[in-house]
Amino acid sequence: MSNQGRSSRRGWWILFITAVVIVATWPPDGDRSLGLKVTNWLVDPGDQLPLLPAQLGFGLSDDPLAVEQRDAQVRHYDELYGQGGWTRMRLALKVARDPFDPSTTRQVLLLVGVVVGFAVMRQSRV
Repeated sequence: MSNQGRSSRRGWWILFITAVVIVATWPPDGDRSLGLKVTNWLVDPGDQLPLLPAQLGFGLSDDPLAVEQRDAQVRHYDELYGQGGWTRMRLALKVARDPFDPSTTRQVLLLVGVVVGFAVMRQSRV
């Protein structure tokens, strides 16, 4: 195969991988990106890990049963968190959100796509 053919094939693979990464990390309005949703699911596919419960609201903190239920959830979460290592990482990744503002992320991803596209086009001409 000629050097031109290898360069062209490599360029198409680079464009394909870049497009997949952009689609997976593109954040929709008011939700998580596809890649992050997959990550959230992969760390706990059976939904067995507990979530840290929210603080009790006014009025509920006077209910001993509600307080005990919340405290039991917090104790279970703290036991798993205390194990450290992979379990602690799974607890964090289960509730992870996109780290940046969606509009900024979209702009950066678009910039990356355009730069990679132009770089591949330029490389394939050489």
